[in-house]
Amino acid sequence: MAAEGLMISRVALLRLAIIASTLLFWEALAESGLLFRDVVPSLFKIAHALGHLGANADFYANLSATAVEVGVSLAIGGSVGVAVGLLLGGSRLMGRAFEPYIHYLGPTPKIIFFPVMIMWFGIGPGSKIAMGAISCFFPVALITAAGMRQIDQVLIRVGRSFRASTWQMVTKIYFPALRHPLLNGLRLGFGVSVIGVLLAETKLSNRGLGFMVMQSYSQFDMPGMYALLLVVFSLAIMVNSLVSQLGGLEVPNH
Repeated sequence: MAAEGLMISRVALLRLAIIASTLLFWEALAESGLLFRDVVPSLFKIAHALGHLGANADFYANLSATAVEVGVSLAIGGSVGVAVGLLLGGSRLMGRAFEPYIHYLGPTPKIIFFPVMIMWFGIGPGSKIAMGAISCFFPVALITAAGMRQIDQVLIRVGRSFRASTWQMVTKIYFPALRHPLLNGLRLGFGVSVIGVLLAETKLSNRGLGFMVMQSYSQFDMPGMYALLLVVFSLAIMVNSLVSQLGGLEVPNH
């Protein structure tokens, strides 16, 4: 216990040292004048921009728009990904026939589908939600399929021996056994859905955090742009930590 406590303390100190070193390097680079003016703004300017965001009602409206788009895209892409993963992982025939396509399409940059999404769903929230859902679908489906193949076959045979229906097998056997893979898939799916939504917002949108980032960039408001990026990073970290806590997952310390 003492050794474990000492290791945790060392890890915490190392993390703090990394953060402090990064901030010091950033501030030194900002003050050096090596880069064009305000490309790397001072931390004080970024902090001031964060305070301005907190007092800006438009920021909360755009944050709400992005949150809704990410939430809906995660619900759609995640649920379809889980269903497809269960099908591919539960059937050797379906897995061999269709899973290679998901593997091949998974690494493809999803932004190339954005013009199609605009034609199908218009320039409103629908195309952003579709981008997030497509991004989320692939990792969730692949992780679920892989998790299905790792389920103890004894559990499956027990369920079938009791003549459990498909719904009962899913809710009583598959989901409990897939708890950790599903949560990991949710975490990864959330991350890529955020990327998909924000990328779509930067391309063609009049609201959302991605739109605000591009607006700050076009106005050369670098402190405001970095402040928005910090908000996105912080929210992503908070959501991932929340999922980890709810699922009893531990963030690796080594």
